[in-house]
Amino acid sequence: MFKFLINPSRFNKFADIIFKPLVFVTSITLIVGLFLVYFSPLDYQQGLTVKIMYIHVPSAWLALLTYAIMTIYSITGLAFKLPLSFVINKAIAPIGAVFTLLCLISGSMWGKPMWGTWWVWDARLTSVAILFIVYLMIIFLNQTFENREVREKTIAIFILIGSINLPIIKFSVDWWNTLHQPASVSKLSSPSIDISMLQPLLIMTLSFSLIGIIIAILRIKAEILIRKKYL
Repeated sequence: MFKFLINPSRFNKFADIIFKPLVFVTSITLIVGLFLVYFSPLDYQQGLTVKIMYIHVPSAWLALLTYAIMTIYSITGLAFKLPLSFVINKAIAPIGAVFTLLCLISGSMWGKPMWGTWWVWDARLTSVAILFIVYLMIIFLNQTFENREVREKTIAIFILIGSINLPIIKFSVDWWNTLHQPASVSKLSSPSIDISMLQPLLIMTLSFSLIGIIIAILRIKAEILIRKKYL
């Protein structure tokens, strides 16, 4: 059933089937999300600045999710020697880097009026900055090592080491006294955010995720073609 996850040819066939419907659903979701964001209420303290949240939170989610996916594929690639695992890691690393950079930039823009500065060496901010550097190093490593097998295994091991940073990012606001606010959405039983803001935030997060999937599909297909060319 899930052979498309390990077989490049099956992946291409599966991607071709879902691509156009996925683009359609993504477009509708994004339009609805932007509509809800436009009419979402302003925060009594932050005013219009609060709308940065609708970019910042989805970007942060995708930055962490992308790296978590890379970690899983690194394990499967090393343990089961699945070529597609390494192809996926190479393809989605730049996507994770872009979302992480967008998270950092939007976070700085959001933090300036609230904290009075663009940047502080806060535990959450610093750990996310480290994640961005790790992404850049993965992209750089993909351009080194002439031996493909050595390169892919080295990168997979590096990704696994870098995954230590994920729980640090997630729980930094709980472990240390930080300026960054605690989780507002992940507390599903009682989210500390009003439903009028939560709904557009969830839809924007979904639309960002779908956009990430579309870009990932295109990049994975391109990497598969490049790999076939040089085999």
